[in-house]
Amino acid sequence: MKFDSILSEINGCGKFQIMLILIQSISRVTLPCHFLLNNFIAAVPSHHCDLSTLDHGKVFKNLTLDQKLTVSIPVQEDGTPSSCQMFAEPQYHLLSGFNSSGNKHTVQCQNGWVYDNSMFKSTLAIEWDLVCSRKAMNRATATIFFIGVMCGAPLFGFLSDRYGRRKILMVSYLSAMIFAIASSFSTSYVMFVTMRFFTGMTLAGISIISIVLNVEWFGIKHRTFAGVIVSLDWTIGNWLLAGIGYFVNEWRMLILAVTSPLLLSIIAWWWLPESARWLLANGKMDAAHFYIMKCAKMNNKSNCIAFITPEMLDLNGVEIENRKYTFYDLVRTPNIRKLAICSGIVWYGVAFTYYGISLNISGFGLNPYLTQFVFASIEMPGKIGIYYLLNKVGRKPAQVGTLMLTGLCLLINIFVPKDKWTLRTIVAILGKGLSEASFTIMFLFTTELYPTVVRQNGLGYTLFVARLGVSIAPLIILLEDMWHLLPALIFCIVATGSGLVASLLPETLNTCLPEFIDDIEKPRYRRNVLRIIQQSDLGGTDCALLRVEFHSSLSGALQHGPEFAVVLLLALYIYEDIIHYGCDSL
Repeated sequence: MKFDSILSEINGCGKFQIMLILIQSISRVTLPCHFLLNNFIAAVPSHHCDLSTLDHGKVFKNLTLDQKLTVSIPVQEDGTPSSCQMFAEPQYHLLSGFNSSGNKHTVQCQNGWVYDNSMFKSTLAIEWDLVCSRKAMNRATATIFFIGVMCGAPLFGFLSDRYGRRKILMVSYLSAMIFAIASSFSTSYVMFVTMRFFTGMTLAGISIISIVLNVEWFGIKHRTFAGVIVSLDWTIGNWLLAGIGYFVNEWRMLILAVTSPLLLSIIAWWWLPESARWLLANGKMDAAHFYIMKCAKMNNKSNCIAFITPEMLDLNGVEIENRKYTFYDLVRTPNIRKLAICSGIVWYGVAFTYYGISLNISGFGLNPYLTQFVFASIEMPGKIGIYYLLNKVGRKPAQVGTLMLTGLCLLINIFVPKDKWTLRTIVAILGKGLSEASFTIMFLFTTELYPTVVRQNGLGYTLFVARLGVSIAPLIILLEDMWHLLPALIFCIVATGSGLVASLLPETLNTCLPEFIDDIEKPRYRRNVLRIIQQSDLGGTDCALLRVEFHSSLSGALQHGPEFAVVLLLALYIYEDIIHYGCDSL
């Protein structure tokens, strides 16, 4: 009996599925907190050189702080004080506004920096002086974290397809919490970036396993709801990060605060079910039957499937192959190879564009906490709209549409003058909302495209490609030094191109989730035909006789009228396929 048929009987969106979402939402809200954590722990407050080396003589000592800065810190071309240079000697003549004489020899900061602690009590930049010539080290902390995410996605995808969703999810919980806590106690920069790399790697496991586990327990009619409701955790996590960051302005405590939900996740894990789809696809009928009955009992549908036994649980009516699937299976056969290539390109475009826009939006004039909250609030109405859009037009048109419209917003901003900052900001926010919508759609789309036996491998591979796009996006922004419109043009081209590639993906709205690779390589009825042929004793002579019977039956049907012939033709078409496909396969 097919699992989707069973889900329709026991309610594919009941109390059991809601419990599943709530349990996993505890860990999922930590994902945006860590993914966007650098907005706060790596923030660079205003700073200037430590002037203690110039603190000699009664004149300098009796100056006010503003006067000390005037005679000690040179002014940049934009009129702001320099953050990285100081005068070799105090320039007292600058107090009178006379600046045409005197020794204005400047040097790099000699004794460190003094930071403005009004907003951030402690950050990475303050802790290890990651400013001026060392500012690249500050930015590298985010890059190293996302490299960890990029490496963790295929690793945990492979492990969860091999050993199950539930077990590897616990591994992700424990390891992510351990590495995150270790990073908060780092005593050096090298130790910190190492721990952040492994934190990113293990958080990738939570990201890809949780969404697949949710979708695999929902029925056909409710998968859209599952995909969208799970994505709301990201928005809630963004809000949570803004609130926690506002009250906890010390970077070590902030890491501990945003990691704390994982402790609750470890406790709640004991109530988390394994994916029955994965169990069935791997021949674990007894365990699958246990969780199916548990789901039916919680959804008050026990009577509907009381007759089902473990032996009746057969996903496709075929013998379960005793084999292990790897990433090679994503390219071994033509149809899934095409799927892997196209979905990889689309994922690269989605992530590349989303982070490119996020890093390029400016002009709000708000503090970072309010900006974080506003960005999260922009995503919420877009995700609600996506829920209705996916049910009306399907996955493929929605994915293509959001990416193409994102490219259009980027194109419009290329031609909008910079002095029209209000219009530019509105268009940029709209583009960010559309790119976030494409992210939400692609997560759901990917889980529906790949078969159960390689679903985590497929999602791990695509997220690996996506994080590659995330890593490259900041480098593209640096190209504005060559031509200020070049980054926007590149993001526009990539968004439009990936939207066109998305049109090559198959539609999955209201379709059964594929369980085996053959579900993609061959039509389902052809696999059932092959099973019938393999279980029969048909030989070449029998096939020839059946072909004769087929054509003679059709000729006889025509004598009874066209209506009868049409019905018989549809029925006999399957038998003709049995004969042709079966004989070719024997």
